Amino acid sequence: MLNELMQFIDAIDATHLILLKVGLLAVLVMIAQWLTGSWMHRFADNHEELDVALLHSARRPLLAGFWLLGLSWINDVLVSSIPSWSNDLPSQLREPVLVILIAWFMVRLITVLQALVLHPAGNRLAWDASTAEAMGKVLKVVVVISAVLVLMQLFGLSVSGVLAFGGVGGIAIGFAAKDMLANFFGGLMIYMDRQFSVGDWIRSPDKEIEGTVEHIGWRVTRIRTFDMRPLYVPNATFTSISVENPSRMSNRRFYEIFGLRYADQASVEAIVSDVKAMLLAHEAIDTNKTLMVNLNQFNSHSLDFFVYCFTKTTAWTEFHVIKQELLKTIADIVERHGAEFAFPTQSLHIQQQEEAPAGDG
Repeated sequence: MLNELMQFIDAIDATHLILLKVGLLAVLVMIAQWLTGSWMHRFADNHEELDVALLHSARRPLLAGFWLLGLSWINDVLVSSIPSWSNDLPSQLREPVLVILIAWFMVRLITVLQALVLHPAGNRLAWDASTAEAMGKVLKVVVVISAVLVLMQLFGLSVSGVLAFGGVGGIAIGFAAKDMLANFFGGLMIYMDRQFSVGDWIRSPDKEIEGTVEHIGWRVTRIRTFDMRPLYVPNATFTSISVENPSRMSNRRFYEIFGLRYADQASVEAIVSDVKAMLLAHEAIDTNKTLMVNLNQFNSHSLDFFVYCFTKTTAWTEFHVIKQELLKTIADIVERHGAEFAFPTQSLHIQQQEEAPAGDG
C-alpha cells in the first residue's frame, strides 16, 4: 500500500503536486482550527481559564505556522522544477519565522492574561488596572526586544556591537530627550509606588490638580476634572508634588461649630450632653473613631461648642445626606432646651442724665 502511494506521488507532475499539497494544507488547517475551537469550548465549560488562555493565544500563530509550512512544501516543488531558485532560502527563513511566531504567541498570551487578572472567575481578587497594564507593557517590551535581538543574531548581525552602539547612542538620546525620560520614569514610579490608580479621585495642594484619574500612560496621566474637562499631567510632575488621594479615605469627618446665646448659658451643658448621646446612638457615625462635643470658647456674641466625629461612609453624596440630618437634629435639640443659636448683635445702653434743681446756677 505504501509503495503504491509513493509511486503515485512520484508520477504526479509539479503542478498537480502543488495543488495536492495546497489541498492537504487546507484540510490540516481546518482540522487544527476545529480542534482548538473544540478544546477552548471544553475548557471554558470546565472553568479552566489558563488552558483557554493558552489555546486562544496559540491559535492564530499555530494556523500561521501551518500555512508557512505548506508554503515551504510548495517552494520545495518549485525549487526542484526551477533550478535557478536558491535551495538555502527556505532553511534560512525557517528559524526567523519560528522566532516571530513564538514572539507573536507570547504577546497574545500576555494580552489574554492581562484581561484574565482584571476580571478573574471565581472568588479570586482582581488586579489593579494600572498594575496589570504596567506589567503587560513591560513584558511585551521585553518579548519584542528579545525577539529582535535573536533575529539579528540569526541574520549574522553582531548583537554585542549593537548593544555597544546603543550604549553610546543612549547617552546622546538621554540628553536630547531628558524630559521624555523623566516622564517615563515618573510613570514607572506611579506604577511602583501605587500612589493612585485608574478611577481614584486625587488632588494636589501644590498645584491646581483635582479630578478622577482616567488613564495612566507612560508619558502623561489623564485626569477628568469635576467640570468634565480632561487634564493631561506629565508623569514627571508627580515626582515633585504632594498628592492627596481622597478615594482611599477610611471615613469622612463631620466638624461644625455652633454658637448659642449668652442668655442660654444655663442650658449649654445639657445641650452638649444630648448632642453627644445622639451621635453615639446614630447608626451612620463610627463610634470607634474620635468623637467630641465640647464647649469651645466664649465668642464676642456667642457661646461656641463644636461637634467632631466621623461617618462610616466615604461616599460624598451619602455623607451630605447624613450631614443634613445631623444639622437638623442638633437644631431640634437646641430648640427643645428653649435655647437659640446666636447671631451678631449689639446692645446699646443709654444713660439718662438727671436734671439740675431749679434755682441752681
